[in-house]
Amino acid sequence: MTDSIRVTGGAPLTGEIRVRGAKNFVSKAMVAALLGSTPSTLRNVPDIRDVGVVSALLRLHGADVNYDVESGELTIDPTALTKADAANIAEHAGSSRIPILLCGPLLHRLGEAVIPDLGGCRIGDRPIDFHLEILQRFGAVVTEHPDGLHLSAPNGLRGIKYRLSYPSVGATEQLLLTAVMAEGITRLDNAAVEPEIKDLIDTLQKMGAIISVDTDRSVTIEGVGRMHGYDHTALTDRIEVGSWASAALATGGDIMVLGAQQRHMGMFLNVFRKVGGEFDVVPEGIRFYHPGGELHSIALQTDVHPGFMTDWQQPLVVALTQAKGLSIVHETVYEKRFGFTDALVAMGAHVQLFRECLGDKECRFGQLNFKHSAVISGPTPLTATEITVPDLRGGFSHLIAALAATGTSTVHGIGIIDRGYEDFRGKLAALGATVE
Repeated sequence: MTDSIRVTGGAPLTGEIRVRGAKNFVSKAMVAALLGSTPSTLRNVPDIRDVGVVSALLRLHGADVNYDVESGELTIDPTALTKADAANIAEHAGSSRIPILLCGPLLHRLGEAVIPDLGGCRIGDRPIDFHLEILQRFGAVVTEHPDGLHLSAPNGLRGIKYRLSYPSVGATEQLLLTAVMAEGITRLDNAAVEPEIKDLIDTLQKMGAIISVDTDRSVTIEGVGRMHGYDHTALTDRIEVGSWASAALATGGDIMVLGAQQRHMGMFLNVFRKVGGEFDVVPEGIRFYHPGGELHSIALQTDVHPGFMTDWQQPLVVALTQAKGLSIVHETVYEKRFGFTDALVAMGAHVQLFRECLGDKECRFGQLNFKHSAVISGPTPLTATEITVPDLRGGFSHLIAALAATGTSTVHGIGIIDRGYEDFRGKLAALGATVE
């Protein structure tokens, strides 16, 4: 499969597609299966690269993993877990940061774990300090080796009290996966409460965990001595749904997204309507469409849940290049998320980046010299160009821009999009896009 495609834009995307389980949940639920003493079944699993990466990592540790692509059903049998070689973990992990989340379950099941050098999308600082500090607080011993970090738990893991300085999704996942079988009670304050986190909590509860979530972002976990497998259906990927909705808006199209769930899309739907888009919620999903007329400029600020999700921001910015007036977007989650706008400017968009916080609150990047606010002036016609994908969400946003532009664009590095968008080439074809 080639890593570059040619996209001929200028025509609306119309038709019907289906979106399955959330990338940001499915991979964590697969890791959670290691905690069980019996097999687990996960349903609504998308055929994306991250699922393949995590499957390979679980198999390295002795788990039996089977995935039926057609039905989206994945089974994991963790009864024969074993230690894996750090070099093999690094080879299979690639740019995935999943190995750090394997540590808690592996320490419970095997008493040891290994973390090789970690990658990931280069959209800002994503340190593993939170993860290591949490694991050490539970009682893990971390030692440096040439092949990475080796962790052990000579005295077992015990519950802790911990407060996050920022409601990090990854750190919250780490604590949940470690605390459920740690001795005693764990309390986490300022936790992330994204729908994917709540779905992970539901999954862990099915396995035998005792977890309560308070309205003040605090989570209490009572450790249990044994957990079993689960049978769970993943929530739909709200990031992918928002991406296709933005594509409909940017191209003047009409897309029916089967599987989309309104209860996880509320903030996005409000913004979508304010910009000038329309949607119909039906039992099968949500129809997103451009009703005609002008799109409206807006002021927008990303934030942790229940705020406007940072992963919705990039595809929506493409649509905002076609809105009348000045739109202001203040990014508060990842400090380098606007790098993708260079390609939009090359295509004719008017986007200016600023170091100041152009939102209704000061954020943690305000004094750090990062260009984390954008002003988009529109509408501006987009023209085809040559683009190199910078990261997962930025890459899909570039595809949207190419589809909205006049002429034929060449988009390089699209392999990264396979990490989180199932069969996006097939879906583009189903929507009438001219892609080769």
